[in-house]
Amino acid sequence: MEILDLRHFSSADLRPLLEEEIAVWGRLLSWDYATSAEMILRYMDAKILPGYAAIERGSIFGYSFFVYEQNKGVIGDLFVRDGGRGPERHEVEERLLSHVIETLQQSPGIHRVEAQLLAHNTGEVSRPFLQQGFSRHPRVFMNFEIGKHPQASQPALPPEFEIRPWSEQEYQSAAALITAAYRGHVDSEINDQYRSLGGSLRFLNNIVRFPGCGAFDPRASFVVFQQRTRTLAGLILCSQVRPDVGHITQVCVLPEYRSAGLGETMLAASTKNLSERGFRFISLTVTEANDRAIALYKRIGFKSTRVFDAFVWEG
Repeated sequence: MEILDLRHFSSADLRPLLEEEIAVWGRLLSWDYATSAEMILRYMDAKILPGYAAIERGSIFGYSFFVYEQNKGVIGDLFVRDGGRGPERHEVEERLLSHVIETLQQSPGIHRVEAQLLAHNTGEVSRPFLQQGFSRHPRVFMNFEIGKHPQASQPALPPEFEIRPWSEQEYQSAAALITAAYRGHVDSEINDQYRSLGGSLRFLNNIVRFPGCGAFDPRASFVVFQQRTRTLAGLILCSQVRPDVGHITQVCVLPEYRSAGLGETMLAASTKNLSERGFRFISLTVTEANDRAIALYKRIGFKSTRVFDAFVWEG
């Protein structure tokens, strides 16, 4: 087995492995990974996708890639074909990650590295990260089966609030809301984009205009305003990750309004919209340490289906 730079290869070399990965994402996460896979293949052919491939007898059977975002590196994916060789597969995953981590930590100007590997169970690939000084934050993947929860009436908002469909006119105020909502929050340790207005704008742009977390679904996304001050008080964003599955990519409320029931109202609005359009499931991810959010999701009917890890290194 060899570990080689991904940029030595073309999309034709990687496509068979990605087809297997698409099937795994569908089975584990009810997520259609095909759009993301096509984007990866385009970058492969343009020779601009940094990462490494595991090669055996001339064929790629594992890969990991990463991207640079200013002074940060983000590990985008890790996938190794199983082939019935459990221990060998795990060894290959660790070797690929070690190459990626070493490259990122030694890249000039890179002071931070982040990774979230949804398709790997918590602890499964933690060793290369922990050996190189990363912190680990377990996160929970939760699923809601719409048909098992008859639609109750949407919780009434206190009269000083108003809920509206998402509009791109709210971009700037939505970014300000995200920054304020995550100030001092554990999730701002996991994703440093939440720490600044510019970072929150980049986060929104990635969610709304790029397919990394599915296709943005404005019809199932909502904002809540405080009517007297016209302040944006709450936000929920949803994407479509399969024709019958919506994924909540963001839900946040200003700290001063967190006891007003805004989160539950927004989740109910998204669920109602998706249900009326024939969706069967809704998924979301939440940091395990965020007890309050997990309690809300469970009360509504979300079930935990897997725990994965987020890793962060600050140089």
